[in-house]
Amino acid sequence: MASFYATKAALPTLFLSLCLLQMASATRRLAELVQDQSPPMLYHNGPLLSGKISVNLIWYGGFKPSQRTIVSDFVASLSSDSSVSQAPPSVSQWRKTVDKYYRLSSSKKQTPSLTISLGRQVLDEGHSLGKSLTNKHLVELASRGEQRNAVNIVLTSSDVAVEGFCMSRCGSHGSAVGSGKVNGRRSKFAYIWVGNSEIQCPGQCAWPFHQPLYGPQSPPLVAPNGDVGVDGMVINLAGLLAGTATNPFSNGYYQGEAGASLEAASACTGIYANGAYPGYAGNLLVDEATGASYNAHGVNGRKYLVPALYDPSTSSCSTLV
Repeated sequence: MASFYATKAALPTLFLSLCLLQMASATRRLAELVQDQSPPMLYHNGPLLSGKISVNLIWYGGFKPSQRTIVSDFVASLSSDSSVSQAPPSVSQWRKTVDKYYRLSSSKKQTPSLTISLGRQVLDEGHSLGKSLTNKHLVELASRGEQRNAVNIVLTSSDVAVEGFCMSRCGSHGSAVGSGKVNGRRSKFAYIWVGNSEIQCPGQCAWPFHQPLYGPQSPPLVAPNGDVGVDGMVINLAGLLAGTATNPFSNGYYQGEAGASLEAASACTGIYANGAYPGYAGNLLVDEATGASYNAHGVNGRKYLVPALYDPSTSSCSTLV
């Protein structure tokens, strides 16, 4: 009787386990189905960012030299120059997905290309425009960099409030009319803004290196460069650079309606590696010495976490690992 009772008692547990296994399998299949049915990234016939582009960094507020180096090394890692040493999987490999947009957009014999290099760095540690910035202020700051053959990146420190920051965005990219003229007309230049969310909203803008503010809860991952705020900035900067390259003037590649569109990285939000699902970044690489999670190597021995990018050739989100 004891043996029989034990077997009967185990049946509900076994049944529940089988149900949970089936549900998990169905969830994975559904996630794969949803990803396979992603809407296409449409080309709206506008120019992509091309040629030799210098990336200028405008530091607004207080940043430690070590923090500035984390970001500048990331920008240097974007170079496609084979002489720049990066172990695989690398940041330069990651940007090759962006290169696919250029091949698809061109009907000419010669495909446009993009070469990125680190340009000037401008410091404004005294908060010359105050500690509460509007979009107009961001354009003003971005204008301090070069306005031809350049992307100017405004990076605000953790004590600076920016219009919409932590409420609807962690950063943004756009374009503005420059002061110079090309063929008698004022030309536009592209710019990016990213804020350090370490104090204001790390659960929104530095996940998965901080506990998420909403949604499924999972332990935060260890940041690869030991700085939750700045490692989070790199994630957002990477995604915005991909969006700037493929949709610099709001008439390049995007999904949905203009003004509320999804771009190369924002179409794959929350995905960093294979196996990702809401609340889980995916099966990332882990540094044995520090326990930090990452998916890309950079210059100078750096490790970074970069977002998945929408691959226009497969209509799916592409990851390095």
